[in-house]
Amino acid sequence: MNTQDFEAQLKADKFDEITLLEKPMGYAMGEHRHPFEARALITKGDITLVVGGVSTTYGVGDIFRLPAQTPHHENAATHGVTYLVGRKHPASA
Repeated sequence: MNTQDFEAQLKADKFDEITLLEKPMGYAMGEHRHPFEARALITKGDITLVVGGVSTTYGVGDIFRLPAQTPHHENAATHGVTYLVGRKHPASA
């Protein structure tokens, strides 16, 4: 899926914030939560998310989904990552 189609899908699904994020090689964040639902398309590099003890790596072209308030770890230590992400805040869900 290309970024234009992904962004159109996010808008159709009522994601109220869409942004391109870059995390450098070596990036890592311990367990945390977001107050919003997230859906992201990887456009460069890769990212590993650990949710409920399960580690999953997402690379270019992959889409990950993360419900609001889901405890998770994330890292892009090997290559860094760039992704287009939509965020759906509870008030707009």
